[in-house]
Amino acid sequence: MKKIITTKNTPAPIGPYNQAVLAGNTLYTSGQIALHPETGELVLADIKTETKQVMENLKAVLAAADMTFENVIKTSIFISDMNNFSQINEVYGEYFEDSSAPARETVEVANLPKFVNVEISCIAIK
Repeated sequence: MKKIITTKNTPAPIGPYNQAVLAGNTLYTSGQIALHPETGELVLADIKTETKQVMENLKAVLAAADMTFENVIKTSIFISDMNNFSQINEVYGEYFEDSSAPARETVEVANLPKFVNVEISCIAIK
């Protein structure tokens, strides 16, 4: 049983994929980048602003599945420059309680879609 999750509060996919898939009680989100949902423009003023837009996009996908960041059990963070890690982590940390934060990995990669600096995906359960 797979249900496709979509919302207009997050940018539409830019390829052959969906914003998220709900399989049973488990939600798998696609990676989110800092595309503004209304304008479709990248939000790249600085790394903190970019990360905030990514997290807000994830928040909207979670909400479309009737979930919040409290439901998140795993995140994957891909960044183009590990020197940005502390600033990304600072913004990311605003969305989770330390005592219930999910498991995660953070990986530096050569390039990301549209050459952004950060992409984040998550797995959540009801």
